[in-house]
Amino acid sequence: MTYTLIHHTGCGSSKKGLALLQENGVEPEIRKYMNVSERLSVDELKDIAKKMGGVSPREFLRANDAKKFDLPESASDAEVFAAMADNPRLIQRPIGVKGNKAVVGRPNEKLLEIL
Repeated sequence: MTYTLIHHTGCGSSKKGLALLQENGVEPEIRKYMNVSERLSVDELKDIAKKMGGVSPREFLRANDAKKFDLPESASDAEVFAAMADNPRLIQRPIGVKGNKAVVGRPNEKLLEIL
């Protein structure tokens, strides 16, 4: 079963998460979601939330960036998903996805929980 890492090459935490996976023998498929051609759709974001246990998208929203981009705290889940799809900077990283499980790698060791 493929392990996919939702990865931002410019993020130190994301780079450390990738290195940790590789140190543990995992060569993940990399999804560079900041690239226009690899952005996550609303449906993909909803699927990630479902794989995290049916959580709100706020569970993997970068709260500080949400404030910078004027996403109101009162925004509905649908509005948060749409904002994340439009502006991938709002998505927490890294995120590991394997099968029907997904986890935010904060701390990075959490990425190993779904092996």
